[in-house]
Amino acid sequence: MVLQTKPITIEEFDRIIMRPENINRNFELIAGEIVEKMVSNPRSSAIGALAAGFLAVHVHQHGLGRVTGADGGYVIEGEKYIPDAAYISKTRQEKRPTEAYNPLAPDLAVEVLSPSNDDDEMRIKIANYLAAGTVLWIIDPDRERVEVYISGQRPKILSGDDTLDGGTILPGFKLIVKELFAD
Repeated sequence: MVLQTKPITIEEFDRIIMRPENINRNFELIAGEIVEKMVSNPRSSAIGALAAGFLAVHVHQHGLGRVTGADGGYVIEGEKYIPDAAYISKTRQEKRPTEAYNPLAPDLAVEVLSPSNDDDEMRIKIANYLAAGTVLWIIDPDRERVEVYISGQRPKILSGDDTLDGGTILPGFKLIVKELFAD
């Protein structure tokens, strides 16, 4: 749901979201517009939590950095996004930030599609994640697939028994795609 149509600055965004009536709501700044992150559905939410869990276990076991869930915001190319899960390495950010939106883009962002997603907004987010150097996994629960976006490479579409791997940003991470969709 878009709350206004006039493009705003990141400073105006910060002032608006800090108003008392907005404290318990989640917002993103996409293409100069404030977009409220709506409640997903149980399936998309569970898949996002599962993806964050798989990432968190691997990252913790290998001391790589930290993983955030669906309330962790990031500044991406001058906009503010709240991915369903994200990872940032210790080498890029030693200490956990205290700001509502991490000033650094994550190494990896995970977006789980739900009925409230807007195609135009997702295209903008994909472009900005890639421009920021963030690897992006878009999980599509309806098609039971994962789209993998890495800057300078063609997108990959993985499903079923395909293996989703962490590449150079998450060495050793491997997940059979169908595990994200199992009931």
